[in-house]
Amino acid sequence: MEHARKITHRIKLYGELVMFSHTLFSLPFAIIAMVWAAEGWPSGRVMLWGLIALIGARNGANAFNRVVDRVFDEKNPRTAHRHLPRRLLESKEVLLFVVVNYGIFIFAAAMLNMLCFILSPVAIFLISSYSYTKRFTYLSHLYLGFTIASAPIGAWFAVTGQFAFTPFILGTIVMLWIAGFDIIYGSQDIEFDKNHGLWSIPSVFGLKNGLRIAAGLHFIMVLLLIALIPIRDLSWFYIAGIGIATILLLTEHKIIKPSNRKRMNVASYNLNQVISMVILFSTLADYFLLS
Repeated sequence: MEHARKITHRIKLYGELVMFSHTLFSLPFAIIAMVWAAEGWPSGRVMLWGLIALIGARNGANAFNRVVDRVFDEKNPRTAHRHLPRRLLESKEVLLFVVVNYGIFIFAAAMLNMLCFILSPVAIFLISSYSYTKRFTYLSHLYLGFTIASAPIGAWFAVTGQFAFTPFILGTIVMLWIAGFDIIYGSQDIEFDKNHGLWSIPSVFGLKNGLRIAAGLHFIMVLLLIALIPIRDLSWFYIAGIGIATILLLTEHKIIKPSNRKRMNVASYNLNQVISMVILFSTLADYFLLS
């Protein structure tokens, strides 16, 4: 019983380390890509290995980021409670966790098709290199979005094994969306970033301009969601979902207050998790109920 309790506690620690609940940012768009690519539900095999690949890549990248950023997390009062600064986990075991997850990702990619397998090392390089971008460019927010955009693109490849136009639109939507709310989240660390040589759009352009840039990225994101209507022959269910998502985005920008951590978590994480699920359910309902 005690051994089982320790294992459960360890799993819980690693789940918290990689913020597993944040899978809701990329997973809904990956499912949309799979359904559109397969013109219905993909086979159980593709769904299984596709989800395993997504989770393996995401967990590995998040854990690697925690190791790379450990020195800054220790110094930042906002992040000093994280697992590595508090020595709840050690860097060596987290790096082993990274290697295992990347191995799972590569194996899952190989089980899907040759294109996914060939591109898997490229994907690992991209999602891992993000961890260093904040040291030399304020475009790190967009690079983060770019790496997460690989989820719907990779999901399309998993089903078809071929390049296409639609997944890159979905990927661009994800990139702009993630970059926008990462700018919002980064507005909490303006002074810390300036004092420690880190780059972010809020620290370079100031709070107001940074939030304007975030709003601009989200505006373009909505335009691209609308552009998908004629491209995919979508109807009112999808349009209603985009309307709700837009209202939630406006709410997100309305409640921003960097000095209030609880409000910032709602703006940066909670609302965006709802947004992705609204887009997922409205898109699936539109496809399966109205097509």
